[in-house]
Amino acid sequence: MDRISRLVIWICSKFDREQIVRIVAELTDILQNRNPEVLPKDDFKKKYPNYRNYFVDPAPPLTTAPTPEKPALNWQELLAAFERENGHSLAPIRHRRPALQVPPATTCPRCQAPADYLYFNDGQKRSQICCKVCEELFQLAKRHRPVTKYWCPHCQAALFRWKQHDLEIIYKCPNDNCPAYLKAKQQLSPEEKSLQQQRSSQFKLHYQYREHHYTEEHLKHAAPSPARVDLLRIHHPPHWVGLILAFYVSFAIGARKTALMLRQLFGISLSHQTVLNYAEAAAFHCHRFNLAHKGALDTHLSGDETYIKICGEHAYVFFFLSEMRRQIVAYHVADSRGTLPATVAMKEAGRTASPEQALSFITDGNPAYPDGLHFLNAQRQAQASGQPFTHHKVIGLQNLDSESEEYRRYKQLIERLNRTYKHHIRVANGFGSWNGAIALTALFVTHYNFLRPHMALNYQAPIPDAELAAIPLLQNQWCHVIDRCTAVLN
Repeated sequence: MDRISRLVIWICSKFDREQIVRIVAELTDILQNRNPEVLPKDDFKKKYPNYRNYFVDPAPPLTTAPTPEKPALNWQELLAAFERENGHSLAPIRHRRPALQVPPATTCPRCQAPADYLYFNDGQKRSQICCKVCEELFQLAKRHRPVTKYWCPHCQAALFRWKQHDLEIIYKCPNDNCPAYLKAKQQLSPEEKSLQQQRSSQFKLHYQYREHHYTEEHLKHAAPSPARVDLLRIHHPPHWVGLILAFYVSFAIGARKTALMLRQLFGISLSHQTVLNYAEAAAFHCHRFNLAHKGALDTHLSGDETYIKICGEHAYVFFFLSEMRRQIVAYHVADSRGTLPATVAMKEAGRTASPEQALSFITDGNPAYPDGLHFLNAQRQAQASGQPFTHHKVIGLQNLDSESEEYRRYKQLIERLNRTYKHHIRVANGFGSWNGAIALTALFVTHYNFLRPHMALNYQAPIPDAELAAIPLLQNQWCHVIDRCTAVLN
């Protein structure tokens, strides 16, 4: 039963006959454009599903000029074959003007024919030489260097610089006979083909490559700022900080309620602002501790982004989760879900991978991930720092292709992590500052990786620690983590 049938049944169960007649009359006015304030849903995207449908081609461009494969020939065998077929031998070149004679040391690069069978094919210019034996054309001395940086991986045509921005240059394949272009054009509906003739720039059909110019400053990881409170110099007992983090982070209780529980359960009189100050101070140390103790990486890393509210605006948190131990290997808070924040998260996820380790990222259909992988793989190739990263997409909620079916379980892991993260930040009801969002995210990762028992891991933490396992109370475990953080950093 489809959605419309279920809606009709629901209307019949909620309204009587007279009300249904009024509903039909109102809908009739909308369909006949007699009610300009209410319009039906625009079906433009349904008719033109490929209109402005941006995606990134998974194949990287060629960085070296493709050379046509020509079989090597032997000039003596070619002369013998010519004599058998024609009944006479192929005569050498007779130069009428000595100035047009090819230098004696020149040979054909394909069949190695001597200078007696070579002549200048462009007369007085004396730049192009032709071989009389195999008809190969070549230059005596190349006078220019190709300015092309990339070539299409599908048709090997030179890519031209199409658009240029501050941080990226877009290269495009101009070949109308490119297999990728013909395949993309064939997938257009008749309505889209008609619209494509009028708005050709609104359909991505040709192969494109984006060359990003990110610096180390652009790729800087989001980190909590140094807190105004020094945990080593507070006037309260250290175990109070453990209680605050246990309630505020591990049990996902808001700052005001945490202060209330401390006062009514333990007789500890603290304000909710003190709870936030202590949490941000701990987050500064825990963030650096998280990056230094990520654990071993697995072959497959599943990643996704989830949105949060910061100062009333949408922001996004990127997570990457390891396959076997289920630990969070990268997290990043950004104001968009574009290529730059995705690149920052993936770079951090693969930072501790060994050069010979092959990493594969499994994400959704967000084109920012394959776009960022092109940039990271280009860096790794330039630095000769290991194997290139690979990428797999899981599209939608149903397995509509073999790739989604094979890697669906990794997508389910990261979606479950997003639900756990949302549970821990829901009490904040949005964040009033970026530092508060980054701080709570860093504390959540510390709790998730080192303190939270995981059912799939036989109720062990994703990153097991013998010292923490020997401590029975959660607040004391938090105190131990803080002590280790401050000891390592100081």
